[in-house]
Amino acid sequence: MKKFNQFNKGMIMYKLLAILALIVPVSAVAQTTQEKGLAIAKQQDAKNSGFKDYTNDIVMTLKNAQGQESVDYLHSMTLEVTAAGEGDKSKLVFDKPADVKGTAMLTYSHGLQPDDQWLFLPAVKRVKRLNSNNKSGPFMGSEFAYEDLSSPVVEKFSYNWLRDEACGEWQCYVVERTPRYEYSGYVRQVTWIDTKELRTVKIDYYDRKNELLKTLTQSGFKLYKGKFWRAETGKMVNHITGKSTVMVSSNFQFGTGLTAAGFEPNSLQDTH
Repeated sequence: MKKFNQFNKGMIMYKLLAILALIVPVSAVAQTTQEKGLAIAKQQDAKNSGFKDYTNDIVMTLKNAQGQESVDYLHSMTLEVTAAGEGDKSKLVFDKPADVKGTAMLTYSHGLQPDDQWLFLPAVKRVKRLNSNNKSGPFMGSEFAYEDLSSPVVEKFSYNWLRDEACGEWQCYVVERTPRYEYSGYVRQVTWIDTKELRTVKIDYYDRKNELLKTLTQSGFKLYKGKFWRAETGKMVNHITGKSTVMVSSNFQFGTGLTAAGFEPNSLQDTH
């Protein structure tokens, strides 16, 4: 009888474990914080895939520590790249004021390889390839570094999930990512990604001394094509200098028929 009772207890325990296995995924039990961080990054990347291309307009406002402002008007073009380990191609073109009109930057985002970036300056009428060792410099006097303007590529970083917490009206994953590519100006970044739609709400950037350098806050998210979320406003604040840059985006157009030919370096001289 004793052996029979032990057998029954063993069967009950086995059934309970089997039920728990169905309710709780193995990954939820076995995942390390690094694996969870990487999984979130991969889910976010997959959610944003398939847009093909899009264009948008940007108003960029630069403010110094004394509150003085200058405003630039740009338009942007992005071409999706689906090759493994590669990021998208993007082009930023200044429309006004007159002293920067026609200035354009082209970015080919990569994973572990340095991004390729070119800058066209109308005053010198030539396309200049940017040094891959110096992507931490400011883009056109703004608080956005050149490396901030490349598209996200999962392979660029190693990840560590820190916690979940409220971020405004949403709940967010807080994930630390450490650059794996050479010459980054940051030792690490901490990102807030909403758990429902996987939108990047905030990024804290830490400099090479591991001090908080800048914070990017994104807001005004809108849904396009029933799938793709884009932020209307991105505000970058430099905690060291007190300067800030706000980019307000509008007029998003998806599937405009952009081709790779329009993202060749020589195309920067024909910016319209």
